[in-house]
Amino acid sequence: MPVPEGAVASTPAEARENADRLGRASVVKAQVHAGGRGKAGGIKLVSTPEEAEAAAEALLGIFLVTAQTGSEGVPVRHVLVEEQLDVSRELYLGMLVDGAARGVVVMASEAGGMDIEEVADTTPEKILRVAVDPALGLRPYQARTLAYRLDFAPEHVRPAAGLIENLYRVFDGNDCSLVEINPLVVTGDGRVLAADAKLAFDDDALFKHPGLEELRDPEQDDPLEERAARAGISYVKLDGDVGCMVNGAGLAMATMDVARAAGAAPANFLDVGGSADEEKVTQAMEIILSDADVKTTLINIFGGILRCDIVSRGVIAAAESTSHEMRPLVVRMSGTNADEGRRLLSESSLAVTLVDDLDEAAEALRAGA
Repeated sequence: MPVPEGAVASTPAEARENADRLGRASVVKAQVHAGGRGKAGGIKLVSTPEEAEAAAEALLGIFLVTAQTGSEGVPVRHVLVEEQLDVSRELYLGMLVDGAARGVVVMASEAGGMDIEEVADTTPEKILRVAVDPALGLRPYQARTLAYRLDFAPEHVRPAAGLIENLYRVFDGNDCSLVEINPLVVTGDGRVLAADAKLAFDDDALFKHPGLEELRDPEQDDPLEERAARAGISYVKLDGDVGCMVNGAGLAMATMDVARAAGAAPANFLDVGGSADEEKVTQAMEIILSDADVKTTLINIFGGILRCDIVSRGVIAAAESTSHEMRPLVVRMSGTNADEGRRLLSESSLAVTLVDDLDEAAEALRAGA
């Protein structure tokens, strides 16, 4: 893939050395797992190595807050120092797995740059979409057609089509779930370059790519999400105040909807899975309790392979071992050993409201259980 010349630096002195090697005006980019860096001040244009050093010193060590991070931001541990480009056109090129298309969809637009999300919302007709047959892969004629539809000049059609084909090889060969080039640029000297990019990988395929796993930077992840990942728990931190523990992704989504219908907001998505044991449930509960935003915890379990009594024992164990304050619990259990699970919780010292269905759960949340 053609990219601008540059190198990563982790100290201001390294940034100066990188800019000196480039020997021309450069740009210093904060390396964080979030988009919207330009608007947040995470990308700085510099003219000299001394300016590159100063820009790196201003960025390294800070927590950068963008539209795609929480209010706390993410830490900047590295910067990329690369050549400034004489950009004549900015475009967008992306590929993602699309369930509706049952395969990979290529998306492209002449309206590239920082505001591509706004383009998608306000003028979706400006985004081209091409479905890729999973058995055949991206065909050369599809890449050429996209290049023509993006209005590349005749001399740029071949390199643009080649770049599109190569991007699909990157996507397919690395088991990606998303690849974005934004912006894809045409420079004043006629180069077609990926000026910036974002790649997301299928977690379930990372075992095939140990080199990619080594690139992971846990400091870029939410601490609770990182803790959950180490425990094998599906967890996403949200901005509400109702902690949710559920077994099954679909049931988890429905539980979050119940919280919202009750006038509250979920503090997390958490799926302990169907085969969780008592220790895993305990870890899940401790993660929820570690979130200072949580005021109430809603537990919704449909017992199958995961028995309800195991969930109850795990919750009680977490209450006994945690250093965090226990919050009120609203618990719905049905299925395997539900009666035993409910008995264990009702006989514990926990503040538990046991309900029979999601309507009662919503009422308990409204009542401030």
